[in-house]
Amino acid sequence: MILAAGRGERMRPLTDHTPKPLLQVGGVPLIEYHIRRLVTAGIVELVINVSHLGEQIVAACGDGSRWGARISWSREARPLETAGGILRALPLLDTPAFLVVNADVWMDFDATALAARARALPPRCARLLFAANPAHHCGGDFALSGERVVPAGPDRPSVTFTGVGAYRRDFFDDAHPASRSGPLRPLFERAIADGRLHGERHDGAWMDVGTPERLAALREQVQAQAEPGGT
Repeated sequence: MILAAGRGERMRPLTDHTPKPLLQVGGVPLIEYHIRRLVTAGIVELVINVSHLGEQIVAACGDGSRWGARISWSREARPLETAGGILRALPLLDTPAFLVVNADVWMDFDATALAARARALPPRCARLLFAANPAHHCGGDFALSGERVVPAGPDRPSVTFTGVGAYRRDFFDDAHPASRSGPLRPLFERAIADGRLHGERHDGAWMDVGTPERLAALREQVQAQAEPGGT
């Protein structure tokens, strides 16, 4: 599933007329990078949720056939946040486990490896990818103790959730009704308390493209890499 329903308030005024997943980097919409990566890994059954200016995303991606994918659309009258969007789309996710990718991140994660870990998840568990804390989120989210996600603390350096993870379908079985229009964090915290949340460190490229300034920086970085002699 690709989460693409957010309003993108911090990205305004760019998102007043263009949904954030369609903002381009290197001449390609952010969401297209994810679709290509997933299809390359053999993941071709995709669900994308949309809300704000969502029909623009539907028109841009269509049924996914140009990439060899098959896209189903989960439409939200108003953005339901991360947990709410997944819960609404569950009837379309007809599989014991699945990946979820935030459309507005830039990341070179190994989708093949994550899909394999998704298939191996124990019941009611999830596995998240974490990155080093960026300057705009220096406090991080959680910490890692081996492959277990734990609360951060003085002896547990924090890391930041990348927005990419693998979930067992039954991870959402006991979601509180408030989750149907809320974020994932309360579900994560409950899973941490129960020992059901797993994680790993991603040391490759990652950026939360959340502001015009970060988008501009990413565009410059990608352009520099594309130029002769770029790395």
